[in-house]
Amino acid sequence: MDPEEFRKAGHQVVDWIADYLANIRDYPVLPVTSPGQLAASLPPSAPEAGEPIERILDDFAERILPHVNHWNHPRFHGYFSVSASGPGILGEMLMSALNVNAMLWKSCPAATELEQVTLEWLRQWLDLPVGWFGIIYDTASTSVMHAIAAAREAAFPENRTGGGLRDAVCYTSAHAHNSFEKGAISLGIGQRNVRLIGVDDNFAMRADLLAAAVEEDRQAGRKPFCVCATVGTTSTTAIDPVAAIADIAEAAGMWLHVDAAYAGPTAILPEMRQHFAGCERADSFVLNPHKWLFTPIDISVLYTRRPDILKRAFSLGAEYLKTAQDSSAVNYMDYGVQLGRRFRALKLWFVMRYFGREGISAILRDHLEFAQELAGWIRADSRFEVMAPVSFSLVCFRLTSSNEANQRLLDAINASGRAFLSHTVLNGIFTLRFAIGNIKTNRDDLAGTWSQIQQCAAAL
Repeated sequence: MDPEEFRKAGHQVVDWIADYLANIRDYPVLPVTSPGQLAASLPPSAPEAGEPIERILDDFAERILPHVNHWNHPRFHGYFSVSASGPGILGEMLMSALNVNAMLWKSCPAATELEQVTLEWLRQWLDLPVGWFGIIYDTASTSVMHAIAAAREAAFPENRTGGGLRDAVCYTSAHAHNSFEKGAISLGIGQRNVRLIGVDDNFAMRADLLAAAVEEDRQAGRKPFCVCATVGTTSTTAIDPVAAIADIAEAAGMWLHVDAAYAGPTAILPEMRQHFAGCERADSFVLNPHKWLFTPIDISVLYTRRPDILKRAFSLGAEYLKTAQDSSAVNYMDYGVQLGRRFRALKLWFVMRYFGREGISAILRDHLEFAQELAGWIRADSRFEVMAPVSFSLVCFRLTSSNEANQRLLDAINASGRAFLSHTVLNGIFTLRFAIGNIKTNRDDLAGTWSQIQQCAAAL
């Protein structure tokens, strides 16, 4: 593509993006489609001859877009809301244009050093301990796998050369994200060696049950080596008692990982820091800027106070990757499975600079306030009940009716195209999840979605 053709098409794409962001509310949040419908509308094989970019852009608008679930919509309230903000999108565009591989300092000094600087800025905003080492991965699932690998390295260094795990066992809440179990499976620890610890009435891990499980395993000759506490669980955003868990981890010599993939950005707010008490004692800590820091997906940040262990777990020498700067520079390839790494720090740097700490804080406070307001509306309607504490910006609620009725309610809301919610199951009860976190969500969106929920409930 010659520069002038690229320039023309690029202007078209940027204009389309600007219009899309400006008019996002005109789109149905959830598409009206069925499995296989899009695939059936596309040719069964790639073109032999190249096609003009105009035709490709037309097909994007006419064929692809109607099947998109609009995660960037201010009434997308399923799972955890994400946002690709304007500055983040611009950063992503420049990332693609530069197309660097940030595997070594030598392979792109700017990518390595901007990652170091940007993650140090973020560490300061979050009030995490001085000296913690940060690295960017794609998602929290990858981050937690690396944390477990570091924990395994610390407890079983001989395993690196095939020594075996000798009845290793790790622990997390029964309400933790399943990425912890997936990580254990991927690393050869096995799902049966992951102990899921029971929760209290607020769906937070019970420290007494953790202590009992650790002691039981030790008495049985097994070796507890890792525990994952969560600040903001996926189902309900429950807050595990990190300080009490840290006491148990330290006494047993276990690695403590804290999963704050969703809620982590709220540590920027002084009034929310009590939820993170004990996190300073963790060995590793993860948060996802693509969830609640308005940075385009994907970007996950892992911090650790033991980078030497993380490096030991993954560092392998190869002559073709050696450089004269290896002794004085950070080579991020040594801290993970990936060799090829995108310049993800660039888009986070754009976002942090554009909004600043004050701008980010104001948006987070709005979302926290919206959640409390929504919870108040739900409690005021006798047809509904709130099902879990509203600690952050997720509200779990249901009709005071059967599981089947709540499933029908969820289906009706999503079929309307006016909003998108997801669900969880709490103590066997089908529960709707209303997640707030999109950068464009305002009080009108909140009220409009609640009105839609009420209308759907009345229709049932």
